[in-house]
Amino acid sequence: MNTTSYDLAPAAAGFLSFFCEIQKMEIFLAAAVFVVIHCLRQRKRHSLPSWPLVGMLPSLILGLRGNMYEWISDVLKGQNGTFMFKGPWFTNLNCVVTSDPRNLEYLLKTKFPNFPKGDYFRATVRDLLGDGIFSADDEIWQRQRKTASLEFHSAKFRRMTTDSLLELVHARLLPVLEDSFEKSACIDLQDILLRLTFDNVCMIAFGVDPGCLRPGLPEIPFAAAFEAATEATISRFVTPTLVWRAMRWMGAGSEGRLKEAIKGVDGFAEEVIRERRKEMAVEQRRRTDLLTVFMGMKEEDGRRAFSDKLLRDICVNFILAGRDTSSVALSWFFWLLGQNPEVEERILEEICGIVRERNVEREEEVVFRAEEVKKMDYLHAALSEALRLYPSVPVDHKEVLEDDKFPDGRILKKGTKVVYAIYAMGRMEGIWGSDCREFKPERWLRDRRFMSESAYKFTAFNGGPRLCLGKDFAYYQMKFAAASILLRYRVVVVDNHPVVPKMALTMYMKYGLKVVLEKRDRNQLDKYHNFKAI
Repeated sequence: MNTTSYDLAPAAAGFLSFFCEIQKMEIFLAAAVFVVIHCLRQRKRHSLPSWPLVGMLPSLILGLRGNMYEWISDVLKGQNGTFMFKGPWFTNLNCVVTSDPRNLEYLLKTKFPNFPKGDYFRATVRDLLGDGIFSADDEIWQRQRKTASLEFHSAKFRRMTTDSLLELVHARLLPVLEDSFEKSACIDLQDILLRLTFDNVCMIAFGVDPGCLRPGLPEIPFAAAFEAATEATISRFVTPTLVWRAMRWMGAGSEGRLKEAIKGVDGFAEEVIRERRKEMAVEQRRRTDLLTVFMGMKEEDGRRAFSDKLLRDICVNFILAGRDTSSVALSWFFWLLGQNPEVEERILEEICGIVRERNVEREEEVVFRAEEVKKMDYLHAALSEALRLYPSVPVDHKEVLEDDKFPDGRILKKGTKVVYAIYAMGRMEGIWGSDCREFKPERWLRDRRFMSESAYKFTAFNGGPRLCLGKDFAYYQMKFAAASILLRYRVVVVDNHPVVPKMALTMYMKYGLKVVLEKRDRNQLDKYHNFKAI
């Protein structure tokens, strides 16, 4: 009997040990299930599950794999326009994301001083934008804004911008398009429009002509470097700061590409500044470009108001503002026209009617006059509608200086980052109605004239003290280029060409806009002779 009991003891001990292991596993599984259920329940409150350690990062990664801006729109729609994104522990990816017009008016105008760009934004874009007008705050921003505002509203500056645009469209853009038509070639219209606006803004900002838009479409090192730098910079916003700073130190991945791209940007800007100083030392005639204006500014004691480094930053910021915004908006505009031929018809009616008001014999080359461009209300509405659905800057960023509270009740702690989702705003039924996803220029017309919306409902040009200084010129540039193209060509997007936004500082089309051109038959345009004002 004793022997049998002795033999059973190890078996009993093994059974007890096995039973304990099962208990531990059950406890572990129960805890895991509890955590999962708890995280998933938060979906009702935050629209996204928040996991231990990693927060909402898994959902962000899934969003990045598709259309990031549509993902943000869907989340905001489920949260009445505002939600709190929680990043991984020990990172600075936490932020409030909003598309509520009440909140935008509050942070862009009502409490503007309490919502600067902030240290996080400046640190993230500093390598590319430095202390330029896009990223600067306080006195540095105010000085640049004041100087630029005076210049933008001067008759001399407006004349220079319109004259340079006329030359670029008729001496370069239209010949390049005609060459592609004669060769029956497929072209990337986004690339061509980027070249147009890049040449234009370099003339305005630097007073130099890089010659991007000419036959053969040559590769311009500065343009390529600038685009590569903007792409690498945006990746920092979805990467923990410690990670991208480590990558920068090692020169790895996107940070290595950014470093090389910045060298190209800096080299071009520094060379232009050096040459301009030499010109200013010997020439009596003053140029009218922004660089010359800023270089001529003096402090009360006679010192230069802006260092060469700040001059570089100022010009790079204006190039970003002037190159990408108009060209990207025009690309989406032409794509939307292909989806909505009835809108194209009404634009043709308008521009043909304006030409016929000249009461002259048919001209071989129609060049739109400034007063005629201003009359293009329906085209203005169509461009605004394109910007509503595809804003050139899809999201923007602020930081909370002191504890505050949004009009929608959201509590904001000091240091909180605020992202306002401009792309998502155009897709909110509460803002634009049940037809918010439809391309309807008519929503901008009142008594057949264009009527703008509140800057806090339509935020494509920002709002408040930071309202875009170049808004009027951007519309003129887009209307002049679009009308000049549409009068001569029908733009046809290549079948099955993928059109999706690219994650960048501005809303590029990821694969460009591949199109072929069909020449307008001037006799066909005669059908618009009975045009009446829209």
